Amino acid sequence: MNSSNNISGFTLAAGILGLIAGLVISALISIPISNLPGWMGNTLPFIIYGLLGLIGMLLGISKGKNIRNFMQSSLQSNQLGTGGNFSSSVLVDTSAIIDGRISDIVATGFIDRELLIPRFVLDELRHISDSPDTIRRNKGRRGLDVLSDLQNSSKVRMQILDVGVNYTNEVDAELIQLAKKMNASIFTTDYNLNRVAELQGITVLNVNELANAVKSIVIPGEEISVNIVQEGKEIGQGVAYLDDGTMVVVEGGRRFINSSHDVTVTRVLQTAAGRIIFAQTRSA
Repeated sequence: MNSSNNISGFTLAAGILGLIAGLVISALISIPISNLPGWMGNTLPFIIYGLLGLIGMLLGISKGKNIRNFMQSSLQSNQLGTGGNFSSSVLVDTSAIIDGRISDIVATGFIDRELLIPRFVLDELRHISDSPDTIRRNKGRRGLDVLSDLQNSSKVRMQILDVGVNYTNEVDAELIQLAKKMNASIFTTDYNLNRVAELQGITVLNVNELANAVKSIVIPGEEISVNIVQEGKEIGQGVAYLDDGTMVVVEGGRRFINSSHDVTVTRVLQTAAGRIIFAQTRSA
């Protein structure tokens, strides 16, 4: 609502300035014309005032939006150059947008910082949504839907950053460079981007790490009931999954496939891909 009022106010001001400019030009033109004899000297100046005033006002209104966008772009560039006002903001990577969980996290209120979408990320997302590959195209369109949800969310503010970038670089490299320049964080699900950004001192919010952090915690010796659904890699192993998606590798669980069984946790392994629980059947 506030944004709409600001645009209307700026457009009105631009229209008034255009009107004034038109009247000034009309006055300069009308001075010699008013010296003409008869009706021409009396009538033409008023026609010129009205016509040029109207033209000036229409031009001012039509150019008002462009002027406003230019001023916003200049302000963003100045802020980027000084690193100001963005230290509490988060640059969102394409992978996090396509993943979609950012929308759910925002809905819970866990993110209260401004989300910044660089123009080159938006362009990459649009390119993906136009891909001839069906799966890739669907991912891109889902990402655009997620952006729409974020833009309409009352829980967070989202802004598209229209800043100059060097398109000879990869998107990840541009994102890291921009984050360093702005002193902002990066929101991603990309493991490689996560590690490279951290090595350069950039704070990274990784959805996968958040998901691992909130998974159920079990300790060796604890008994749990699992539904063994498939064979494991080793002989006799079975594999089950907890409700949060954590994999449970059950020694001796192959013979209990497609059934629930009580198992005892033997060890818990934390990997880059997530947490894996190793367990043993009570009857093994």
